[in-house]
Amino acid sequence: MLPATDDFEITPAALDALRRSPDAPSFRLIDCREEDEFSLCHIEGAELYPLSRFADAPASLLAADDDRALIVYCHHGMRSMNATMFLRNRGRERVWSLAGGIELWSTSIDPTVPRY
Repeated sequence: MLPATDDFEITPAALDALRRSPDAPSFRLIDCREEDEFSLCHIEGAELYPLSRFADAPASLLAADDDRALIVYCHHGMRSMNATMFLRNRGRERVWSLAGGIELWSTSIDPTVPRY
């Protein structure tokens, strides 16, 4: 269900299937945009951790005792890829960036999510 760890992205369709599956592995959805962007729109269930504050990475994102996968998204996928690489470089292997970000999520999966 989750991509292989040698992949760095997950597609919106794969994330949608993961969210809908009762047998899906546990994961956290991380929004790495800024607070003003998050207030405009976000994917239901997402936790906000702005990339601008990743230098002081929250312990909860790096906790060795939390084995849940992390799926990170932003507006178009650039910041979330940076966040994914940041977290992987600090030992989190099961981290993926949402390809196309919330923009592609809105246009291909959930048109109720506002675009900006």
